[in-house]
Amino acid sequence: MAYPALPDPASLGDLVARPLKQAIADQIVGLFNDRTRGERPVMRRGDGLFGPRSVAWRVHGDVTSMMVGGIAGLMLQMLYPAVLAGVWDHSRFRHDLAGRLRRTARFIALTTYGSREEAETAIARVRGIHDKVRGTLPDGTPYAASDPELLAWVHVTEATTFLQGWIRYAEPRMSAADRDRYFAEMAVVGGLLGADPLPRSAAEARAVIAAMRPKLRVDHRTRETARILLSREAEAPWLEPLQRLTQEAGLDLLPAWARRMHGLPPPLGRPVIRAGTFGVAQTIRWAFR
Repeated sequence: MAYPALPDPASLGDLVARPLKQAIADQIVGLFNDRTRGERPVMRRGDGLFGPRSVAWRVHGDVTSMMVGGIAGLMLQMLYPAVLAGVWDHSRFRHDLAGRLRRTARFIALTTYGSREEAETAIARVRGIHDKVRGTLPDGTPYAASDPELLAWVHVTEATTFLQGWIRYAEPRMSAADRDRYFAEMAVVGGLLGADPLPRSAAEARAVIAAMRPKLRVDHRTRETARILLSREAEAPWLEPLQRLTQEAGLDLLPAWARRMHGLPPPLGRPVIRAGTFGVAQTIRWAFR
């Protein structure tokens, strides 16, 4: 008598896991693409500003470390008065923070993975917006979003924190050469946006940040902007723990001087935060694998 063959345990496990993986991936994709506007994930193209072998493709493809780095980057960017004023005076971030963050994420995806035409179109659109953003700081100093130094601060803080998030939660042994390559690649986008000075290595990035630190300030608008960022509600109840964890991990990335400027207490539970964030990162990578 012939008995039916039993299913392979590995195949059975994959069959059970597949719906869970798909559900996680769909939810994450929905975070970064506004389906009501018909947005779809950016397709990876080999004819863009970078390519499959670039460090940028590697770093920007990791959801968790980018979310963590993004929080740290925003907390640093708002310390530069003209950057904060441009957002405060000319955007709807108080009413549509999720939309603003989603648009920023899409810009990064387009300039990293899109075709050259898609990347250049996205950059031209942002430059057009910057050209219209002008105003006066509370002390009477005029500002413009197209100012090269303002753009340099946004650029260097963003690149630095994205890379730090990647190193901490994905590639702690990343070589010094690849770290420098990342800044050199990011300088391509920064240059097209009009940023100056443009760091092309990790050492140059540290030097730019150190040189600009005396110009950083905190006032009631900085504190209010940070409060809005850190107290925003998650887009779905299941995302609440993930959002809180990545926010704490983002604050953990901040240098001590920035934490002091923001009036943040010394980080507590750091091992728990890092272990939890690493676990989330591994789960999301598994879902997209």
